[in-house]
Amino acid sequence: MAEKGGLATIFDLSFTEFVTTRVIKVLYVIGILFSGLFALAIIIGGFSEGAAKGILGLIIGPIVFLVYVLLARIWCEMIIVVFRIADNTSKIVAGTEKIAESTGSLSDQLKF
Repeated sequence: MAEKGGLATIFDLSFTEFVTTRVIKVLYVIGILFSGLFALAIIIGGFSEGAAKGILGLIIGPIVFLVYVLLARIWCEMIIVVFRIADNTSKIVAGTEKIAESTGSLSDQLKF
């Protein structure tokens, strides 16, 4: 099947093409950006309340950033795994059908 482009894929009512696998990298980058903004807000918020909380924010902010980036990565990987399972299942079905066509009906061959 020929791959559809841009808007044709988005408005494909039969859902034969997946959009998610094409935009997952963008979603991951957005997750990284939001993680960075949140970590920056922790640092700035800490310094706005005093030097001690600012130093604490300098310690906690990068840790929060790494945890959120890790969670965003895991979330994206779980989505991609679902789509790869679907792709591999389709390949297994196609291979099984090819074997069935070449050997004929298995129920005819397995008479007991």
